[in-house]
Amino acid sequence: HVQLVESGGGSVQAGGSLRLSCAASAYTYRRAYFAWFRQAPGKEREGVAAIITDSSITGSELTNYADSVQGRFTVSRDDAKAILYLQMNSLKPEDTAMYYCAADLIVDRSYVLRRQEYKYWGQGTQVTVS
Repeated sequence: HVQLVESGGGSVQAGGSLRLSCAASAYTYRRAYFAWFRQAPGKEREGVAAIITDSSITGSELTNYADSVQGRFTVSRDDAKAILYLQMNSLKPEDTAMYYCAADLIVDRSYVLRRQEYKYWGQGTQVTVS
């Protein structure tokens, strides 16, 4: 079982920045695929960014971003702390949503931003951009 706890949400003006954090259960952390999703009121939950370990030997990682956040958001992980991050810059009002951290041990690499690929979810953290 993977436990995820997000933090770092808040209110910010357009053009500002926020960094979200997701603390994960350490015992599964290194083997898991992680992603950030968001859901605005009345809309479907959408994938924002994903990060996977491409090689367990070299530790190289692959990242994937939704077109709407490419170049503005950066997903990263701190293996020592078992924390996933989402750095969000140049925020826009349309970025307003509840942001969720998701994880699973097996994910189809062709669909890392598809909601159905992930079994474990955090409780969400609200981001409001005005």
